[in-house]
Amino acid sequence: MLRVGIVANEVSGDLLGASLMRALRELQSGITFEGVGGPRMLEEGCNSLIPMERLSIMGLVEVLKHLPELLAIRRQLANHFLADPPDVFIGIDAPDFNLGLEKRLKSAGIPTVHYVSPTVWAWRPGRVHKIKEAVDLLLSLFPFETAFLEQHQVPVSYVGHSLADEIPLESDKAKVRSQLGLSQGSPVIAILPGSRMSEIQGLSEHFIGAAQWILQRRPDTHFITPLVSPAVRQAFEQRIRAVAPELPILLLDGQARDAITAADAALTASGTATLETLLLKRPMVVGYRMQWLTFWIIKQLNLVKVPHIAMANLLAGEGLAPEYIQGECTAENLGSALLGFLESPEQVAKIQQAYHKIHCDMRQNSSHKAAEAVLALVAEQAAKTGQKR
Repeated sequence: MLRVGIVANEVSGDLLGASLMRALRELQSGITFEGVGGPRMLEEGCNSLIPMERLSIMGLVEVLKHLPELLAIRRQLANHFLADPPDVFIGIDAPDFNLGLEKRLKSAGIPTVHYVSPTVWAWRPGRVHKIKEAVDLLLSLFPFETAFLEQHQVPVSYVGHSLADEIPLESDKAKVRSQLGLSQGSPVIAILPGSRMSEIQGLSEHFIGAAQWILQRRPDTHFITPLVSPAVRQAFEQRIRAVAPELPILLLDGQARDAITAADAALTASGTATLETLLLKRPMVVGYRMQWLTFWIIKQLNLVKVPHIAMANLLAGEGLAPEYIQGECTAENLGSALLGFLESPEQVAKIQQAYHKIHCDMRQNSSHKAAEAVLALVAEQAAKTGQKR
């Protein structure tokens, strides 16, 4: 029986992990999984040793506050896997956490896979050397990443993104609106404030303010917001009650894909939501605020090497989604950009055409490609040691 160690730190990793687990089981029966996972991975049978929420921290300064706990969790996981080695370990994204764990396990002879390339091509390129030391195989989601990694002798396999396979090329807005009880004729905007509590705290006031700004100019507009957990929903509801108790907004438990499908445009935090919005062919505005010291450090050290922060814009090669960061992330800026989409169907049609092409190019049957690459690595390592898996 094949034993797989697997660790995901946040919602996007949980989605990727669940899809990979399903694909692995389709290719080989009798696989067991343990490590850290969210609700999707738990549904697929992952034995989660630690609640995933304890690892969902983002930002340089924010991580420092939780660093002792994070290091203790990483030691706990390393000791667990070293005491009872799995046949392969898979770390999903979260490179600052997972690469250190992978390096320790690899040095003990456990095959290691890192799923989702760290953005070394965008910032902190020196991390590529740490990746090379930590992983036996890197699974890359995006085609532009492989050349940089191969140049630095990192063993990499481009597998694509499972969301591109899962999301159909065409979506039925009218059907989803009917299911959610939304008007077919009124404009609808999806508000996606992020999955982390820090994002809710930093963005909700500005995102809700943007909705109010639009409502003053288009009173027929409705809003819809999917929230990833009860705690995140409670925090967002509290902010609505404090700032805009009369806002016509439908809150959903999860159902992000339905919310985006039902919308004419989306206001989203930077992250995987921008990719999902692209794949659903909805124009979007991206807003983001981080802890001021984190932003100051990034600016002072010139850590970011790419012209856009949103993956949707990186994939498109241009700023089809307006980005408003830190002080520019205001209700007026966000609302004005969204209203521009509602009033410019020609612009929206061009964006949708570009997004459709990207979607077609990204469909790679990625979870199965990733599973095949993992099993090939296991077989290769077993052959070296004379073991049979």
